[in-house]
Amino acid sequence: MSWYSRISTGQLSFYRAIPKIELHRHLEGSLRLDTLLDVARQHGLTVPYTQFNSLVQMQKDDPQTLTNFLSKFQTLRMFYRSPEVIARITREAIADAAADGVRYLELRFTPVALSRMQGFSLSEVMDWVCQSADDASRDYHLPIKLIASVNRHEPVEMAEQVAALAVDFRDRGIVALDLAGNEADFSALPFAGVFRQAKAAGLRTTAHAGEWSGAESVREVIEGLEVERVGHGVRVVENPLVMDMARERGTVFEVCITSNHQSGVVAKLEEHPIHQMVDAGLITTVNTDDPGISRITLTDEYRQALEVVGMPAAVLSDCILNAARSAFLPEAEREELVESISPILRTIFQLF
Repeated sequence: MSWYSRISTGQLSFYRAIPKIELHRHLEGSLRLDTLLDVARQHGLTVPYTQFNSLVQMQKDDPQTLTNFLSKFQTLRMFYRSPEVIARITREAIADAAADGVRYLELRFTPVALSRMQGFSLSEVMDWVCQSADDASRDYHLPIKLIASVNRHEPVEMAEQVAALAVDFRDRGIVALDLAGNEADFSALPFAGVFRQAKAAGLRTTAHAGEWSGAESVREVIEGLEVERVGHGVRVVENPLVMDMARERGTVFEVCITSNHQSGVVAKLEEHPIHQMVDAGLITTVNTDDPGISRITLTDEYRQALEVVGMPAAVLSDCILNAARSAFLPEAEREELVESISPILRTIFQLF
């Protein structure tokens, strides 16, 4: 089947039935619009109610640019007003994933971003997120792991603090360290020591790269930080040698199709480079990134992959299994996750 042959089932129930694995979802990009308005009322925030959604969510006529996409986060940071708000948005992000049929979720969050508005301590923020995630995981019967994220455009010393706390919170559900932020202007290499120490202490590792910058950024995080997974990474296709290195090392790519388009990394969804990545033998997965900002679910991403990008059903099935096999879980739990979804995927995709 050609990459560009379309599977137009028109059956949303088909996509909802697919067992979903999410490896790349930001808490700060997963907020509900109604919750934001409620927080504004409770805390006396003045917001333009008639146009508020355009400040925090991508709109149909929005420019598909990095500047516009990131501007939504600037507004969202005004809303982390209390422990109750942080606990609520964590719980709701997990509830929304469960309602979408996600079977396993890794939710990443940026403690510095959540703490800054009200001057909360990093430890407090991590405690609130961990406790709320644990409660929601039980209530919604959805296995959750947390990833602490740091920004490359912020001081290394800040990342060291977050990483040390993440190690302390390992028994509370934090399993990994992530590097995000402005890769166009800031190298990942100053954070190599932080990631090396995090790995030595038992944390898993992932890093955003190959999104705002080219394939060299992907090389940096694979060689310099020795990460297991790369967030986005779609510009790896610009350098065959970096693709070869990623394939040989078994690097996993957390691809976010809609986000890549909305932020201007990919001009047309139909030309998304995930097909080149798969053809090159790279381990790819499909994720949402920021479902609240992008106004999507993982169901939507799977549908985009099949009907717009033109991904063969068997390839999407492989991407979902790749995600399960690449989860930051102990080996026995990963195998159990793979075994639990494999027969369902076979049954569902036998239609194609």
